[in-house]
Amino acid sequence: MKLDSFRVTNFRSVEDSGEITLGDMICLVGKNEAGKTALLHALAGLNPHPATPIAYDKERDYPRRYLNDYRGRHPEDDGEAVVVTTQWTLSPRDIAALAAQLGPDCLRSGQVTLTRRYEDKAFTIEASVNLQAIIEHLMAGHELDQDERAPLAEARSTDELRKALEGLSEPTDAQASLLKQITALPGKNAIGFVYGYIRSVTPQLMYFSHYDRMSGQMRVDDIVRSDGEPYHSPVHPHGSKKLNVGEKVFLDFLEFAGTSVEEIKESKTYESLNAKCESASNAITDQLREYWTQNAFLEIEVRVTKAEPNDPAPFDTGVIARARVKNTLHRVSVPFSERSAGFIWFFSFLVKFAQVSKDGGNLLLLLDEPGLTLHGKAQADLLRYFDDKLVNNHQVVFSTHSPFMVPPEDLTLSRIVEDQIEQKRPGFWTTKGTKVRDDVLATDPDTLFPLQAALGYDVTQALFIGKHTLLVEGPGDLVFLKALSAQLKRRKRTALDPRWTICPAGGLDKIQSFVSLFKGAKLHLAVMSDRAQGDKRKLEQLRAAGAIPENRIMNYPDVLGLPEGDVEDVFDPEAYLAIVNAAYGLKGRNVLTVAKLDKEAAGAVRLVKRVEAAFKLLPADTPEFDHFTPADWLIRNPAVLDERIPAIETTLDNAEKIIRAINGALSG
Repeated sequence: MKLDSFRVTNFRSVEDSGEITLGDMICLVGKNEAGKTALLHALAGLNPHPATPIAYDKERDYPRRYLNDYRGRHPEDDGEAVVVTTQWTLSPRDIAALAAQLGPDCLRSGQVTLTRRYEDKAFTIEASVNLQAIIEHLMAGHELDQDERAPLAEARSTDELRKALEGLSEPTDAQASLLKQITALPGKNAIGFVYGYIRSVTPQLMYFSHYDRMSGQMRVDDIVRSDGEPYHSPVHPHGSKKLNVGEKVFLDFLEFAGTSVEEIKESKTYESLNAKCESASNAITDQLREYWTQNAFLEIEVRVTKAEPNDPAPFDTGVIARARVKNTLHRVSVPFSERSAGFIWFFSFLVKFAQVSKDGGNLLLLLDEPGLTLHGKAQADLLRYFDDKLVNNHQVVFSTHSPFMVPPEDLTLSRIVEDQIEQKRPGFWTTKGTKVRDDVLATDPDTLFPLQAALGYDVTQALFIGKHTLLVEGPGDLVFLKALSAQLKRRKRTALDPRWTICPAGGLDKIQSFVSLFKGAKLHLAVMSDRAQGDKRKLEQLRAAGAIPENRIMNYPDVLGLPEGDVEDVFDPEAYLAIVNAAYGLKGRNVLTVAKLDKEAAGAVRLVKRVEAAFKLLPADTPEFDHFTPADWLIRNPAVLDERIPAIETTLDNAEKIIRAINGALSG
């Protein structure tokens, strides 16, 4: 059975959320106080898991501004106010189970509606049951002939069919057998059987918040459990008390790791106890290392020892189970409670849901602000855990306002949550309550921010850079290299390896910042830069940083054997000037030639500097020279490189040297 959509009404800030659709997972995105928690609580109350027994309270949960008019808004004949309405699809297995008892056409549709109101003890069910098809299937199954069917012909439901059978003075064996089957159904009718089955396969909804964190220690000898009863602690200043959330997570931790309080208490020798503790430690450490990439040198240790008399109460007597975190790099361990809030939450989350998976059960998971205290990279680990461990077995609904918890590869998984307000007249504002929309076109920019940030981060990570990224200084470099590579490929010479993604970094001084920004992205980076006389120090700093191996930090003049140079120095001067003249429409006396450059900019070594100097002597109405315009013209007019003249041949020879050096960095 799978949840297709839900709608929350009359609950806290939610007057009517609108229909919220979902697949295997959705993310509710909204700012603080938008109503995300209210939506999750309302949904959790439909069929709550015993571990998270959320119940509706009219005085607490009904929209407060309408509370005094509750009866007027919901007359007695309409019953209590509806809190949540859900649409589900029965699985093929569910439909087959119903068909086996009531026939293949027992349902007109596999769609089911479950609703829960205030004061309801359980959810109500609506299903499209085909009673006539069921009656026909039941009678055919018991092989009733025409005479036996005759007194039952007016029956339009299994209730009417049962009453008709009960009214027969001398039922035949077939009629008696049919009556026995109907009477054995829950509620003594087909509706009872269908609704009972649906209730049995409806997933329980487990709610988990960012406050659910494991305790670092607890008194083992105080924990007892009666058959069928939850754990509790009988030793308490005021008598028996229930375990708090942190203690329950600790017990889940022990059970997930393959042991329990009972086993620890039954251990008679040190070796037996130590073996169980080490087993628990190893099992949970393996799980932690797979999904906590923030620190690879952590291990979890479980120790059970006698209390020390000077420890704070209640840990000064009895037997104490303690969880500690060991850093193998620093060779030190600290109490679990002294780790960061993010680590404690992440660890507690892994334990809780690893135990859920181990116990099995039909669950739908509701996660309120998961990973709120985690670093952005750790939040990405958490999303990976959702994909790997949760959505294969459970539907997941979670809320967030963090851009790192928004699945960037599929923004259709996101639903915008807003507390919508409107101005009915100047100075008078009112609220429409919490609304949910799936078109991600929020009217409030603050609400939309996490989606914008997630999309922007993903675009930066995936669109402009790739696994093999070549950093160049500007967009002109990218265009020139692409155009030259295309011509070399047409001539069946060495072209750029298609694995390269060329990314303009904005200048040599910005390449170091770029490298630092994406240092953790596990990219294969290389650099092909310009080099002027003043750039030597910048290149030395880039090499000294060690973020990119020295053999992948390249520049045009070094490859071409020049004292300094830019991407433009790949071109033979005559070839480059032909491109410049065409790009700027220079004609007659304004046409640039090598002779003019030699005369008017004799002191410059770099070709582009010589052209810049020559442009300053052109008429005032001549467009200002920039690096990109010639590159833009070349990519639009690539045929200029088709010419078989010395200037083009020299240019392509230089380009091939550059491209071979770049491709060589792939295997460096």
